[in-house]
Amino acid sequence: MDMTYGDYLQLHKILDAQQPLSPEEHDETLFIIIHQTYELWFKQLLHESNFLRVHLQAGKESEALDTLHRMLVILKTLVSQADILETMTPISFYSFRTRLQQASGFQSLQFRRLECQLGQKNPRTLTLFTAHPAFESLSHDYEAPTLYDALLQFLSQHMGVAIPVDILQRPYSQPYTGDARVQDLLLTLYRERSPRVALLERYVDLDEGMQEWRYRHVKIVERTIGNVPGTGGSAGLAYLRATLFQPSFVDLWALRSSL
Repeated sequence: MDMTYGDYLQLHKILDAQQPLSPEEHDETLFIIIHQTYELWFKQLLHESNFLRVHLQAGKESEALDTLHRMLVILKTLVSQADILETMTPISFYSFRTRLQQASGFQSLQFRRLECQLGQKNPRTLTLFTAHPAFESLSHDYEAPTLYDALLQFLSQHMGVAIPVDILQRPYSQPYTGDARVQDLLLTLYRERSPRVALLERYVDLDEGMQEWRYRHVKIVERTIGNVPGTGGSAGLAYLRATLFQPSFVDLWALRSSL
């Protein structure tokens, strides 16, 4: 029998994956689909992130720019999905919220992997997921170079930028807080109007897009449950607010004051 559209997309699995705990509550299906879609996009972002590394390691700047562009469009899609979720009223959400028990977006391992790849590394992240079946992938991302490390390696190996050796060989499990020497080198690229600036600016776009999605997520939570503690043991709004305005690519923001 020839493969069908449904066979190729495994639609029998996807369309059977929505199992509301409160079938009588109309909006729970929307809530499930939105979050399942988020996870699919997180999966694609991780896929593209790995592809970006491959291009940078090979010195393929044009391909890296294309991959970054796709990642940015995906992030905009994540942000725009908030418009759909906000059609669900707080009363509607509360009608099934207790059925979630300890389930929480705080437990999204894929999003934690994205955070690690972008440089947002927190030791507590690992302790929260030690029993998760995909813990090994998270642990790998925690110990691996970030996307910013990949950028600095690209500039050093393929563009002749004299990135300090101690930065290139730093302990990757430690958060990178910026370095004045690196900022000076990048600032020179900007002032010389180097073609490399396009790549640097796409990194800024990526960082900004991630921060935009975080902000939109915070506002959804605020308008839906206010200051009520989150499910899954999280602090809810207080925790999410603490994640705002924390750039991943510190050097690229710091040099703005000197352009």
